[in-house]
Amino acid sequence: IKALEDYRNFLGSDPESEIELVIDETRDHYLLIETGWHRNQRIYGTLIHLNIIDNKIWIQQDGTEEGIANELVNLGISPQQIVLAFKTIERRKITSFAIS
Repeated sequence: IKALEDYRNFLGSDPESEIELVIDETRDHYLLIETGWHRNQRIYGTLIHLNIIDNKIWIQQDGTEEGIANELVNLGISPQQIVLAFKTIERRKITSFAIS
């Protein structure tokens, strides 16, 4: 959750849009979403979606430049506890992160 809060704080505030942290601890889903308007265009999107499956953090969506997985590692989480679910299994095999 700290990594998501850090990203929310880093992105700051915009008078036309909002960055929301959505936490469902019952189902182990954690999302950072953006909603609002920019120049009369609707903004709605999931920047980051994490969930916990079998005691591993599954990154379902990562819309960050640096990569939320790297932030998690910097916070002390082992790469083997992180699954890059937004990548194919073949691509996961060539990373230092867990395959599943």
